[in-house]
Amino acid sequence: MPLKATSPLAEWLSYLENSHFKAIDLGLARIKSVAEKLDLLNPAPYVITVGGTNGKGTTCRLLETLLLDHGLSVGVYSSPHLLRYNERVRIQNQDLSDEAHTHSFAFIEAHRTESLTYFEFSTLSALHLFKQANLDVVILEVGLGGRLDATNIVDSHLSVITSIDIDHTDFLGNTREAIAFEKAGIFRKNAPVVIGEPNVPNSMLEQATRLGCQVSRRGVDWSFQSQPEGWQWQSQKVRLENLPFCQIPLMNAATALAVVEQLPFNISEETIRYALQNVELIGRFQTLYADKREKLAKLSDKSPHDLPTVIFDVGHNPHAAAYLAEKLTALKTQKQGRILAVCGMLKDKDAQGVFSHLIPLFDEWYCVSLEGDRGQSGEELLAKLTAFSPCVNANSAHSVMDGVERALENAVKNDIVLVFGSFHTVAAFWATFA
Repeated sequence: MPLKATSPLAEWLSYLENSHFKAIDLGLARIKSVAEKLDLLNPAPYVITVGGTNGKGTTCRLLETLLLDHGLSVGVYSSPHLLRYNERVRIQNQDLSDEAHTHSFAFIEAHRTESLTYFEFSTLSALHLFKQANLDVVILEVGLGGRLDATNIVDSHLSVITSIDIDHTDFLGNTREAIAFEKAGIFRKNAPVVIGEPNVPNSMLEQATRLGCQVSRRGVDWSFQSQPEGWQWQSQKVRLENLPFCQIPLMNAATALAVVEQLPFNISEETIRYALQNVELIGRFQTLYADKREKLAKLSDKSPHDLPTVIFDVGHNPHAAAYLAEKLTALKTQKQGRILAVCGMLKDKDAQGVFSHLIPLFDEWYCVSLEGDRGQSGEELLAKLTAFSPCVNANSAHSVMDGVERALENAVKNDIVLVFGSFHTVAAFWATFA
């Protein structure tokens, strides 16, 4: 029976997951032909596209916060979601209703002339929702790579690259040069480009030169420094001192400020400071605080007061693991306890690259099982870990929360429990508190 605009969102998502013969089918011809027919290639007067290996979500989030605080109407398309599909499309900092999505899906379905993947279909739907909302700015987070990603059908006014590292090698290549070329595919002729990666491969710079892009590079055109009481950001035009620390990685906050300098909007220093103090995004080295700790305490024999510090992070590749190691090393100067890891990773990720950064820091590991086609069991992850480091203190667990409960049982108040390894890992943990 054909789906309707009034059909449940869960039924639509199941349909989208199975509507194309392969889950990832990179290429723009099919989706662009549908977008042209539906007039979806210009979703707003100003569009920012954000690509990179890590840091896309937090950079988009701070840009969104800044633009909203400036008084503009803003839409954001991001992926993946943690708990609900609705998280992928935000308009004026609000997730949309199930009904908004199902009506949009029905519109795309009624007019499409091509077979579309889940991500292509959802990208078209997001563009349709943005266009209906008559927004000032749309921020598009690249799903995979850049050149052949569905979001790249839109000619953005400004492109952002947050970082470049080895990931998704099956689709993007296994060298930084090859990956950088794919990510540079979001650049547009004579348009500004902001690059937050400090070590930029030549393939990316060459593409920017070919297109005549105005490039703003970290360490060349702008820089930032962390200080005990705050941080500073400077370019040839601006110097901002004693900025408040924020809940997202400093490198991504600095990249967002470099974007602000390139925008055609006069965003004040007061707005920047306010946004930095208020920006947050779930699962980015986030500490579990009082209200959630009470619920977590019920899973153990401890009172909330006696629980260890619990941190969760969606880091799932070597670049993200290096950042985690840096944050944990700094944290260990303040806390003298042990660090226990609850780790769940997808089977196509570079587990050994992640281990190499974190094994010296963790006193105990709980390798947990993740479901789905790309998931792997805790036993499989444990085997990879012990093969990489035979003397490591590690166990497996049949689920994320099983691993969390076991870590809590063995941890004391002064310890740290880190839940990480995948969006799926953090989603399973965060669902406990939803």
